[in-house]
Amino acid sequence: MFGRRADGVRVRELSTLRRFMPFISPQRNQSLVYFSQEVDVEPALELLDLFNRDRPSERRLTLFHLLLRALVRVLDERPRLNRFVAGGRLWQRDDIWITFGAKKRLDEQAPLVTVKLKLDPQASLETMLDQVHAALQERRSERKDGAEREMEWLLRLPSPLLRLGIGCVRALDALGLLPAAMLRSDPMYASVFVANLGSVGLDAGYHHLWEYGTIPIFCVLGRVRAGADGRRRVILKYTYDERTEDGLYCARSLEILRELLEKPSLLL
Repeated sequence: MFGRRADGVRVRELSTLRRFMPFISPQRNQSLVYFSQEVDVEPALELLDLFNRDRPSERRLTLFHLLLRALVRVLDERPRLNRFVAGGRLWQRDDIWITFGAKKRLDEQAPLVTVKLKLDPQASLETMLDQVHAALQERRSERKDGAEREMEWLLRLPSPLLRLGIGCVRALDALGLLPAAMLRSDPMYASVFVANLGSVGLDAGYHHLWEYGTIPIFCVLGRVRAGADGRRRVILKYTYDERTEDGLYCARSLEILRELLEKPSLLL
């Protein structure tokens, strides 16, 4: 409220059109841009083989970790991607938060859990790996995080009361009055959501953005495929809220991400 909320600061230096866009397209799914990107991961996979040679299986570096690191680097170097719309205004997020989904077990019946991490672009690769592995281990345990406990409590309410409660949260969000503790724990308040479909042998697909929360980008990593030339590649698919920044800025940012993944030594 008044130019500041617990997770960001209002962006004021904007064109007239950029300021007006949230009012003519008030919902994220009215403002989607879809983008597909092919990445040559042959150098990355060769690097992973060398890096993991003497490491235990539970401490292995994967293509998914390299993608997370590249995303953090790009969000740091291109901060206008780390913006979001709330209450009809554009906000610059204070930190880089990444949410991703993971199965508790590699089993169709296993529940899906979400992991939310605040990642520092200046941290070492080992530090980032420690964060990701620790968070995954905790979420795959039987312990429930704060957001999950809150949802279970809310689901005990009659449907009309639950809808009223969600409506109150949305209203407080629009006014910038949600408490910092809630914004830190809720996985839907993040810079980007990442899904690793390649880990279960699936190709990348486009995913919608949620109207709840403030996530403006969804990134999906598909499985590795060999091309006719024998080189291995992956497809990344993005869904992007164009109200946050124009498509040219986003496209050039994704070219930086491609370069980082195709020259993975830059991420070490």
